[in-house]
Amino acid sequence: MKIVDAQVHLWSQAIIPPVSNHRQVQSFSAEELLAEMAEAGVDGALIHPPFSWDPTSNALSVEACRKHPDRFAILGQFPPGDRSNERLIATWRQQPGMKGFRWVFAYGDQPRQLQEGQFDWIWPAVEKAGLPVAMLAGNFLDKFRWIAETHPDLTLIIDHCGLKSGAKDEAALVHLDKLLPLARLPNVALKATGAPGYSTQPYPFRNLHDPLHRLFDAFGPDRFFWGTDITRMPCTYRQCVTFFTDELPWLKGEDLEKVMGRGLAKWIGWNFRF
Repeated sequence: MKIVDAQVHLWSQAIIPPVSNHRQVQSFSAEELLAEMAEAGVDGALIHPPFSWDPTSNALSVEACRKHPDRFAILGQFPPGDRSNERLIATWRQQPGMKGFRWVFAYGDQPRQLQEGQFDWIWPAVEKAGLPVAMLAGNFLDKFRWIAETHPDLTLIIDHCGLKSGAKDEAALVHLDKLLPLARLPNVALKATGAPGYSTQPYPFRNLHDPLHRLFDAFGPDRFFWGTDITRMPCTYRQCVTFFTDELPWLKGEDLEKVMGRGLAKWIGWNFRF
């Protein structure tokens, strides 16, 4: 079974990442990532350029895809507050490895601007272009639902299990009952990325097994994607893999293959060689 990680970061020009739970290093290269992937048994990865701490990370990611087209793809971004960037959308996928967009909407005035609708020009433009968009929607589930319902042909992904950012254990699950109904929207998928980071327990993070099962049951194997965000995980890369492949008895067979990469590739239009 080939395995594809639904979220990784590369950067080269940060003094240190300002998000303190990420590795406090000045750079993390494609070559370093590939070495860690090899040790963990991971075959491919979807890069999310950390534009907020390295504005050159889109270009860095494109270069990684140019050098390793069989290993990487990208969900890139541009500053969402500048509507002149709308001109980039029509040709966005002409960049090597570029499959769509990913925004966090957590920096500066972005949370307020998002709620006020200042970025609402993006959704019809990207919907028309047929490009997927991933968001850290656990921080704004009501707004995310509005986007998904208003633009039913827009392919959407909720990042990091949709749980509460920065929280642990039960505190991370506070809006699970609001999150689960989003699975009824056929244009919404869930990245089960960063799951170990929500637990204070040691591997295999048993307090997360039931919430993950509930999320899987809601979204199904075609819309539930394994991944890591490895540069902030509290365990090894290999443990991130085996947490899903070995420790969740309800995840097996064809469902496991979909969760570990096939579903993601299909959802974003990535012709990965499984």
